[in-house]
Amino acid sequence: MSEIKRMNPLRYRSIFLSDVHLGSRGCQAQFILDFLRSTQCRQLYLVGDIIDLWAMKTGLYWPDAHNQVVREIFEKARAGTQVIYIPGNHDDLFRDHLDARFGDVVVRDEIVHTTADGRRFLVLHGDKFDGVVQHSLWLAKLGSRAYDHLLALNASLSWLRSLFGLRYWSLAGYLKHKVKNAVSYIGSYEHAVATEAERRELDGMICGHIHHAEMRDIQGVTYCNCGDWVESCTALVEHHDGRLELLRWTDAYPESIRTPEPAVALAQAS
Repeated sequence: MSEIKRMNPLRYRSIFLSDVHLGSRGCQAQFILDFLRSTQCRQLYLVGDIIDLWAMKTGLYWPDAHNQVVREIFEKARAGTQVIYIPGNHDDLFRDHLDARFGDVVVRDEIVHTTADGRRFLVLHGDKFDGVVQHSLWLAKLGSRAYDHLLALNASLSWLRSLFGLRYWSLAGYLKHKVKNAVSYIGSYEHAVATEAERRELDGMICGHIHHAEMRDIQGVTYCNCGDWVESCTALVEHHDGRLELLRWTDAYPESIRTPEPAVALAQAS
């Protein structure tokens, strides 16, 4: 199956991935691996929290599937894909190595990406717009642990759903969208990010951090959040004409990914 995908990949100009959280039990490594093997692009942006160093401090968890994801990324870089790693708060150790190269992967704090149709987007993780992370790091880490427990519960629920052939579904994502304070937090974050893009006179912003895939107009700029690979399994892609699209990689097939079909688009922006 993997070799067939490599021979007939979905081709994009650019791909943006965030919040993979390798090293954590919540990481949906098989889905991200399937996505990487099924796609090809000129530029691959890793928009923070790719490796979860916070989770690894509480206990080492690194199955072979996580190794395979790393190998796949480096293979793409060696094959000619420009791979840019933009650290987030869970992998902020890499911020001590800005402009360094790890093999063919370069580390940047942020970068301005120009689409094929000439629009300019600031690409960064986005944790600098999160007041909790910036001013109460201990609270952010406590919340991260609670979130990890919720993801563990989600994994058990997903296993039960798979027994009945049901599609992947995230309990954490569902609760986040239903709880009023969480919805308010997401809205405040999105507007803060959009304001920064507007201040820099850019066309938009591409970020991650809050595990909420979204693409919409805010204050005259295009706000794009890549989502994550612990809840939604989403990616932002740029087509060769500059059109942006959000893909949810789990929507088109059941929990088992033995025979996946092409991903379902969440939204598009031209």
